[in-house]
Amino acid sequence: MLLSGEIDVGILGLPTYPDELDVHPIYTEQYVIAFPPGHRFERHQSVSWSDLAGERYLKRLNCELMDFYEHSYGKTDLHLDIRYSSEHEDWIQAMILAGLGCACMPEFMPLFPAVKTRPLVQPELRRTISLVTVRGRRHSPVVDLVSRLCRSMKWAESQA
Repeated sequence: MLLSGEIDVGILGLPTYPDELDVHPIYTEQYVIAFPPGHRFERHQSVSWSDLAGERYLKRLNCELMDFYEHSYGKTDLHLDIRYSSEHEDWIQAMILAGLGCACMPEFMPLFPAVKTRPLVQPELRRTISLVTVRGRRHSPVVDLVSRLCRSMKWAESQA
């Protein structure tokens, strides 16, 4: 949409970008595993990829987690037991709380208060959220304002 001119600016977290885009990192976050209270992961300080084997999994349809994994580590042989999928983050969280499975999510995603999380490790995955525009395209005053606001915000402090 950026390249076609449908939108002028994006806030994105992707493992790679086309050369035609200007990418300005604004913050980085780790991936976590989200699960319901009482789940076995609640006793862990972190959850490894191998711990996910055989777990009932809820797939977030717009999730770029596997793109980041493959970009960093190549293909995985981990088999996820995908039970349900949805493009709606709130539906995934409701399914988690109903005990239908767990899901990987970005660390700073707003979650329902009862959803529990642990860092996903071995390997740890992080994504960088960036302000993205088309290289060489003149910016409107609104894009300039959004850019200044994104660059001036102390993201790490706001996430704590």
